[in-house]
Amino acid sequence: MLLCLTMAQSGMAKKAVSPNGLLSLQPHDDGFVVAYKGQVVLNIPSVGYEGKNAASLSALKKSRSLTDNYHMLIGKRLHCYNKANEYAVALGTGVRMVVRLYNDGVAFRYELSGLDDEPLPKETTTYLIPEGTKRWMQQWTDAYEGFFPLTTSYKQRAERGFSRPSLSPEGFNNHWGYPALIQPADGVFALITEANMEKLQSASSLFNDGERYKVCPDDNQLKFNGEWHSPWRVIIVGTLADVVQSTLVTDVSAPSQYHDIEWIKPGCVSWIYWAYNHGSNDYNIICKYVDMAVTLHLPYVLIDAEWDEMKDGKTVEDAINYAKSKGIKPMIWYNSSVGWVNGAPGPKYRLNKPEDREREFAWCEQLGVAGVKIDFFSGDTQMNMEYCIDLMESAARHHLLINFHGATIPRGWQRTYPNLLTTEAVYGAEWYNNVPTFTNKAAAHNATLPFTRNVIGPMDYTPCTFSDSQHPHITSNAHELALTVLYESGLQHLADKPESYLAQPEEVQQFLGHLPSVWDETRFVCGYPGELAVLARRNGDTWWVAGINGTDAQKTVNLNLDFLRKPHNIQVFEDGDSKSQLWNIHSAEVVPSLMKLQPRGGFVFVVKTTH
Repeated sequence: MLLCLTMAQSGMAKKAVSPNGLLSLQPHDDGFVVAYKGQVVLNIPSVGYEGKNAASLSALKKSRSLTDNYHMLIGKRLHCYNKANEYAVALGTGVRMVVRLYNDGVAFRYELSGLDDEPLPKETTTYLIPEGTKRWMQQWTDAYEGFFPLTTSYKQRAERGFSRPSLSPEGFNNHWGYPALIQPADGVFALITEANMEKLQSASSLFNDGERYKVCPDDNQLKFNGEWHSPWRVIIVGTLADVVQSTLVTDVSAPSQYHDIEWIKPGCVSWIYWAYNHGSNDYNIICKYVDMAVTLHLPYVLIDAEWDEMKDGKTVEDAINYAKSKGIKPMIWYNSSVGWVNGAPGPKYRLNKPEDREREFAWCEQLGVAGVKIDFFSGDTQMNMEYCIDLMESAARHHLLINFHGATIPRGWQRTYPNLLTTEAVYGAEWYNNVPTFTNKAAAHNATLPFTRNVIGPMDYTPCTFSDSQHPHITSNAHELALTVLYESGLQHLADKPESYLAQPEEVQQFLGHLPSVWDETRFVCGYPGELAVLARRNGDTWWVAGINGTDAQKTVNLNLDFLRKPHNIQVFEDGDSKSQLWNIHSAEVVPSLMKLQPRGGFVFVVKTTH
C-alpha cells in the first residue's frame, strides 16, 4: 500500500523541499509523491498531457526562491505572507511544469508554448487515494452544494436530488468537486483544490476510476496560439491547524490590480429569503428587514429575487430609497441567466451582454446600490469563468460589491478581485427550505465545513437561524450563533426573520450588531471533521472563540487558549440547560479552559485583550 513507503526506501531522484524542510516532493515514474516529515502523504502517479510528455521528472530543478507579503480585505487574515521554493522541468516540446513548495503545501501548473490555432491537449494529472484512506469529498454539482461525508472508500452511491450525477460502471458516483480532504496518516491531512482561475481557462473537478482521481478541466471551446498556462493545482498539507489556517489558495493567485478600494466595505447583511422561502416582491417585508438592520446595527440589506415584480404599485427604487433613508446600504439580486432560467425568478437577461451589463451596473451605482448578488450559474466551463470575471470587473468599475450564488467555489478570485466578498458554493441553511434531509445532517455537516469548503475562501452559508423554516432545525441556539464566527464571509448574511432575532436576549442582539466580517488572524483551537470544530478569530484587540458539537452526544472539550494574552472583559454565550432556558450568557473573570457542549450544541467567547 502507498502509505507504507518512506522517502528513504523509494530509490527516487533528488527531492524538492519546502523552505522549512518539512514538505518534500520526489519524482516517481510518470509523476511524483508528496511527503510531510518524511512520510508519504499523496501519490500523484501521472502529470502532464496526453502525447506531450517526453522527459523524465527527475530533471526537476530549482529555479528560484519566492517571498510574498500582501494584504487582503477579507479572509482568515488580513496580512498574508509566505515563502516558497520553485522548481521547473520541461516535460516535452512546448510543455513546462512549474512546481512550488510552500511550508503548508504544494502548487503546480503547466505552461504551454508553440500553440498553433489548436485546442488544449488532454490533461493527465491524477491523484491516487488508496482504499482505506479517510476522505471527506463532495459529489460534484454545478453549484457545489453537497455534503462532505466521512468515508474510507471510493464506492459511494450518488446522492439523490443532485443535478447531472455521473456514475461508474459499478453504479458508484465518480465525479467529485473541490476541495477534497484526505487523512493519509494519523494527524496528517491533505486538501486538494485549485487556484488562480483566468478568462482563458475552465475550472476542473475530479473523476475517479477506482483509487485514481483524475483532474478533468470542464469544457473549453477556445483554440490557442502561442502560450497558455493552466490554473495552479493545489494541495495543502500538514496538521489540521495547517490546513485550516492556510492561505495557499490566495498565495498562488494573482494580486489585485485595483487601486481604488476604499469603497469596498465588508459587513453583515439582513437577508429575506430564508424566512419566507420567497424573493423580495413585497415592499412591506423589505421594510421589515431594513428596520431589523437598523435595530441590530447591520450595514447592509439584501433585496432578493423578484424585485422586478414588486406588488402594490411599489418599485425597487422605493425599496432602495427606504433603505438609504434609514442609513442602510441596499444590495440587489440578479439571475445570471446562464443556469436556471426557465421557471426561475428574475430579473433575467440584464447582465449577459457587455453593453446591457454596463448599463445595469451604472443604474445601480446611480441609485446608490452597494452591491449585487448574482445567482444560478451553470458550472465550471471556460464560458462561465470568463462571464464571472467580466461581472467582477464591470461591477468594480461601478463600485459594486459582488456575491456569487449558485456558483462555483472560490479559487483565489477574492485576492485578484477584492470586490468579490463572498460566494455560496455550499450546502447551507437555505436547504432547510428545500428538503427534510438537512435537519438530521446539519450538525455534522456544519462541523465539517471549517475543514473543507471554508478553507479555500469566503462562504455564504447564511448562518444563525434560531427559528424554523420549512423544515425544522435541531441544532442549539449557541450552535447557530457560533456559525457566525466559525464561517468566514466578507458579507455575512443573517438568515432568520426579524421577529426571531429581536426576541433574543439583548446580549445576543448586541453580539450580532458588533460581529466582525473581517479578521486580522485565525487560529485552529481543536476539533475533527464532522465531530467538533473550535476556531478563534481576532479583530483588533478582541478575540472571538467559537465551537460547535457535530454529534448527537454531549462533549467535554479541553481548550488551549494560552495565546489570548492579558484577557479581560470576557463574555460567554452557551446553551441553557432546559427548553425554558435556551441561553446561558454570562461574564467570566478567566477564559474557560473546559466546556461541556450539549448534543449539536455550541458556544462563543468574546474576549477583549490588552497588548
